[in-house]
This record gives sequence, C-alpha cells and structure tokens, in this order.
Amino acid sequence: MALLKEFCAENVEHVPAAVVAGAGRIELCDNLAVGGTSPSYGVIRAAVDFASAHDVDVMAMARPRGGNFVYTPEEEQMMLDDVAMARSLGVSGVVFGCLVADPATGEPVIDRAMTKRLVEAAHGPVLGADGTEQDIPPVWVTFHMAFDELSEPRQLEAIDYLAELGVERILTHGGAAGTPIMDNVDHLKRLIAHADGRIIILPGGGISYQNAEEVAEALGVHEVHGTKIVQL
Repeated sequence: MALLKEFCAENVEHVPAAVVAGAGRIELCDNLAVGGTSPSYGVIRAAVDFASAHDVDVMAMARPRGGNFVYTPEEEQMMLDDVAMARSLGVSGVVFGCLVADPATGEPVIDRAMTKRLVEAAHGPVLGADGTEQDIPPVWVTFHMAFDELSEPRQLEAIDYLAELGVERILTHGGAAGTPIMDNVDHLKRLIAHADGRIIILPGGGISYQNAEEVAEALGVHEVHGTKIVQL
C-alpha cells in the first residue's frame, strides 16, 4: 500500500504545490504559529475546489483560538458552526480536539460530551431551516494533537472512546512537542497496538519528506502528517 502523506497547510498558498509534490490529503488551517485554527469560508472553498479536481481530500480544522483545548459553551458553538460550514463546502473531514479537567484529579481528559456533539455534527444528518434533511454527506473526523496533553492511561481510554464514537483518526506526535519523532516510536507502537485497527493512529510532528518512509516503516502505518511531508 502506498504511503499517504497528509500535508498540513496554512491557507491555500502552498496547496497546489503540495498536491503536485505528492500530498494525498490536505489538513487545512489558519495560524500555524499557534498550532492551527479554523480556516475561513473562502479559504476552504478555494482549497476544496483545487484539491477535488486532483482527487485529493481536504480536512478542515475546527478550532476557535490558540492556547489550551478547554472550551466554553460559546466556543463549542463556534466549532459546531465551523464543522457545519466545512461540510457545506464539500470537505472530506474535519479536525478538532477538546479537553476538560478531571474533577477528581485535575488532570486533562477528553471532554466526552463536547466531543460527542462535534462528532455528531460531522457524522449526523444536516437539517435545513425548514427542518428537512439536506443532501450533505457525512465527513471524517480526526481528533488532533490535544490528544498529546493526556497521560498514557488517559490516551488509551481516549482511543477506546473515540473508536466507539466512530472517529476515524487520532493525530499524535507520541510525545512532548519538539521531541524527535523517532524517540517516540515505542510509545506510538503501544498506541497503535491498543487501537488494533479500530481507529487510525496518524503520526505527525517532526515528520518530513526526508524521514516519512522511515517513520512509516518503523510503525507499520500507511499515513503520515506534517507541514514538510512533501518537498515543495
């Protein structure tokens, strides 16, 4: 199976070159300096128009701001609106992640209720203003690197929960931001083994066109992610 390279793109500027260079999927966002936020209507429309003409999928970020991944009800509504907008523009999937502090221990855990509502917004029916179901297909969901804020036991719990919800992928570096990806191979292998085919573990962060094949071979994966995953 050919290795699928997901190119993380800030706006549309480098999307055409990335597709020509071999990107098989685009993660589209804004503000990469803060880890990525929701792209605009116009950016999504332009990216989907180009990518769909080249049989390349587009995943749109739904994140209202940089900073932590604990969101208010108002911010959740912004994310729900962004998911709905992205679906209406023909994306293949959406990318989000939300956490909450465990009331007993204070440690970060997945915000299960918010995640469930966001997954339903991506997978469920879309109703028009008159209450009738619209002809808009469901889209994939990737839970992003908010996952890396969790302890390993909480990550295993998260894999179980996200797989149960039908989430398609978890994007993870497998360790603290900035650590060499090959230092995280053992941890990533444990995550992949626990997922056991129920959900895709998508490695990212520190993967480039230079080491993508090496990382994929070490992990036995068929998808990798990065801002330099193809040579522009």
